[in-house]
Amino acid sequence: MTQKTAFITGTTAGIGAAAARRFTSEGWRVIGTGRRRERLDALAGELGEAFHPLELDVRDLKAMEAAVDALPEGFRDIDLLLNNAGLAPPLATVQESELPASLQAIDTNITALVALTRKLLPGLIARKGAVINLSSVAATYPYRGGAVYGGTKAFVRQFSLDLRADLHGTGVRVTSIEPGMIETEFTLVRNGGDQAASDALYAGIDAMTAEDTAEVLHWVATLPSHVNVNALELMPVNQSFAGFAVARPS
Repeated sequence: MTQKTAFITGTTAGIGAAAARRFTSEGWRVIGTGRRRERLDALAGELGEAFHPLELDVRDLKAMEAAVDALPEGFRDIDLLLNNAGLAPPLATVQESELPASLQAIDTNITALVALTRKLLPGLIARKGAVINLSSVAATYPYRGGAVYGGTKAFVRQFSLDLRADLHGTGVRVTSIEPGMIETEFTLVRNGGDQAASDALYAGIDAMTAEDTAEVLHWVATLPSHVNVNALELMPVNQSFAGFAVARPS
């Protein structure tokens, strides 16, 4: 079989790092982006020549374009784009939130994802490849303080569905993966490094892991080429749907 290549954003932690390990373990080449050079270097040391690290802030669109154009020969033919990089602003209502944090999430989760996808689409079409976008259950189920994050992930979900319509007839597969609670650095970052808050959120629920999600990503990517998973929602067994909130004036 011809060796395949995946372009995975956000490989310095969590799902991205787990996905890089999972795909390289199955013989794929992986291009992995991240902002933390030391973590990229550590992952490259672990995974060897199958992993090509790109120190990159996906919000820097000019740097992203230049990095893609400068990929080495063995990593130019991309079969899978895994748009994993993303973040959430602090858990705050819109009226109490800080605008810069909200705009950072929008630029990362939406603008960068669209720009990178557009950049790689010609090659993906030529190779009849695949795009997997990391959305979230927050795209479907609202919660207090999640307006901006949930809004960005709803965009990712709808973008994935419409992208599939745009690519109809090209052979390119497009999937929106929509996880619930996964115990990674995500909540730690969202809470400004508050480990106690992160630990309290996941305490006793047997949350999903990054490795669980990477297994699903690999499964979707390696299905027969005539099978497309449009959207796939994942939750740990101990997480389900929130009830309605009712305010009763006293």
